[in-house]
Amino acid sequence: MASQPVTSSIPTYKTNFLQSCLSANILTFGTYTLKSGRIEGSPYFFNAGSFHTAPLLSAISTAYAHTISSFISAHSIPKPDILFGPAYKGIPLCCSTLLELYRLDPQTWSSVSYSFNRKEAKDHGEGGGIVGASLKGRNVLVIDDVITAGTAMRDTIDLVAKEGGNIVGFVVAVDRMEKIPDPREREGIDDGKPRMSAMGQIKQEYGVRTASIVTLDDLIAILKDKGDEGDMNRLEEYRRKYLATD
Repeated sequence: MASQPVTSSIPTYKTNFLQSCLSANILTFGTYTLKSGRIEGSPYFFNAGSFHTAPLLSAISTAYAHTISSFISAHSIPKPDILFGPAYKGIPLCCSTLLELYRLDPQTWSSVSYSFNRKEAKDHGEGGGIVGASLKGRNVLVIDDVITAGTAMRDTIDLVAKEGGNIVGFVVAVDRMEKIPDPREREGIDDGKPRMSAMGQIKQEYGVRTASIVTLDDLIAILKDKGDEGDMNRLEEYRRKYLATD
């Protein structure tokens, strides 16, 4: 009897999302320098800015919508009043995902708004640093692409708090599942000590739940199904070296 594909246990929306990423070269493999300063280059790179056609934007917004619906249901999280997308990559993500959520369940999502921030506050017209609905007194669900070091995540938490909003969760496209880099890695020093991931640390520090469309484990599973042993082995080795404790 033929063995079942590894990805057969992965929801269809996840495999469709990954296939779209691979076919459009949004998810690529090689050696990439990360913003976090990790001493060893990442063997893969995910570029959310490349979802710039209607079919690709539909693929990622559909995946976000299903992830958010499952996330809220599984953790009894309050329904958000606002989907917030941090500038810049989060802007089209929050807008398109809200449209897809409304398409899937109009009754639940018809009253939900979107917002995003300006990199520089506007000093004329309506002014301020937020575009879209006000965050004040509202439950906010943040949508972003990938979190590695957590710096942008903390900036978003501070921004939403300053605007009077309450973050009920973070949803990202890819959970890299890797430990936070040691600051000395920028100097070429890797202490090899176990640490939490940025997403795990945010959850511990702020009590904010997090979710992702896919994880590093999912990427490895789809490469195994494709028979791409070279890239799969590189990802597995990277996971063994940098896997977070959470």
